[in-house]
Amino acid sequence: MFSDFGTKLNTHSGILQLMDDLGKPLPKGVPSYQLGGGNPARIPQVEKVYREEMEKLLSSKDGFENAVARYDAPVGRISFIEVLTEYLSKTYGWKITEKNIAVSNGSQSAFFYLFNLFSGTTTQNGVKTKKTILFPLVPEYVGYADQGVEADTFVSVPARCEYYDDNTFKYFIDFPAVEAYLAEHPEVGAMCVSRPTNPSGNVLTDVEIKKLSVLAEKYRIPLMVDNAYGLPFPNIVFTDDAKPYWDKNVILSMSLSKIGLPALRTGIIIADEKIITAMSNINAIAALASGSLGQILAEPLVKTGRLVSMGEEFVRPFYEHKSRQMQDWIHEEFAGLPYGIHKSEGAIFLWLLLNDLKIPTLELYSKLKERGVITVPGEYFFFGLPKHTTHPHYNKCLRLNYSRNEDEVHQAVKIIADVYRQNMR
Repeated sequence: MFSDFGTKLNTHSGILQLMDDLGKPLPKGVPSYQLGGGNPARIPQVEKVYREEMEKLLSSKDGFENAVARYDAPVGRISFIEVLTEYLSKTYGWKITEKNIAVSNGSQSAFFYLFNLFSGTTTQNGVKTKKTILFPLVPEYVGYADQGVEADTFVSVPARCEYYDDNTFKYFIDFPAVEAYLAEHPEVGAMCVSRPTNPSGNVLTDVEIKKLSVLAEKYRIPLMVDNAYGLPFPNIVFTDDAKPYWDKNVILSMSLSKIGLPALRTGIIIADEKIITAMSNINAIAALASGSLGQILAEPLVKTGRLVSMGEEFVRPFYEHKSRQMQDWIHEEFAGLPYGIHKSEGAIFLWLLLNDLKIPTLELYSKLKERGVITVPGEYFFFGLPKHTTHPHYNKCLRLNYSRNEDEVHQAVKIIADVYRQNMR
């Protein structure tokens, strides 16, 4: 019935399971503990600011009507792009103009465009090659895994890992392996990382990002950096050795979702002019234009610097507290058990390693779901690995969203510990 493209997008995948779980009710009588999705928390101080901006819009003459009755340009709302360009160039010294920014219907759709711009069958001088996207560190975001229109266009390099005495661990990019792969595979069309990393909460340092940019320039490919949780906004970053970063080799993706506007689907791409033109053209074909409301609400906040200060004052402290709280509960409930937590440096998740789990986390996921706890099993985050290549964490980890209310998160941790005890080697 469907084309190969349609069949591929309808095959069972991690992102489909994740979104399905967000909307599907559990069996009657089973309480729900939703630690699976990526929905950000509601932060009252942030919502108050947006409410004030909405009230200004509604009270202005024709403001609301113009907001909902007119398409913006395919590249985005011009006034928003101008304000954002001025703020970023003046504040961080980035050498950008309005021609370096495009707005999309969320960063998820932006990456669909980007991945398929730089991967798949490519014809040059009459010769066809199949370009790929290289992920220099896995585990990596489950939402990328099925975005290539053509099959087998994503490849990845397993992270190296360091373990610490306090039941924590941390992933690092294996740079010799990444460079060796690039040297041997001229078909790589781009690299991609998330910063902070979804699912692990790892934050690549400025040194690591610059090293990747140098490799991108050397091999004449772009480096995509998914900044959905990062700097300068929403600033869900708990380490001090990371700063906002962009250069001519980087395609930087930003979002308004994690700073309070997930339903308004507003993604921002900062890149070379040719890439921005291509993104605008694809958006015109696929969507005509991007939604305006998120850009309208955020524009005055960008202009005054309030959007960034909201991240510093409200968003980062809120999630940092949530992260520490959940870590404390895990250490308490898992005491005496073999486990590890990836060092929580950012994003809204903890990455829990269950060293002695005797079943795959896909099976553990089902057992937890029977108890009402929704998580995301780790297998989905290890895409793009060569056949017969495994990572020691492949079927031993769960991604846990800690942004829910305290009682829900605490009870979920207790249940996870209990089910783990029942399924240990």
